[in-house]
Amino acid sequence: MNQQLPSQADPRTGLAHERTGMAKYRTQLALDRTTLAWIRTTLTMATLGFGMVGFFRALREKSAAPESIRLHEAAIRFGTALIVLGVLATVISGMSHRHSLRRLRRGEEIGLTRWPLSVTVVMSLAILGLGGLRYLFPR
Repeated sequence: MNQQLPSQADPRTGLAHERTGMAKYRTQLALDRTTLAWIRTTLTMATLGFGMVGFFRALREKSAAPESIRLHEAAIRFGTALIVLGVLATVISGMSHRHSLRRLRRGEEIGLTRWPLSVTVVMSLAILGLGGLRYLFPR
């Protein structure tokens, strides 16, 4: 059995290099799409936070009852937490994007993380939601 290594004149070598380059390009585009999705998500979180504060502020102006004041204060806390979570997720997403692009340019493997940003944000929102429940029911 005669096994020969492919030489540089072999057309398959050129195709392999082209495919590798295109694979890196597709990976970069996928990273860009993921980062843009995070920007949309975090912008939505921050917008919801601002909207909550504005809605409950209008409710408080219509009624100065203790219940509306309590709800307004809780909405300010919850809205502020959403804004902060949105900003932090945006910063972390940008840092992750930059790190992945650097690894891609150096030819290193882009591995999976043990604790992805999506899980962190979901857990933070769950904790925030559970914490917000205590303001819905009077003491």
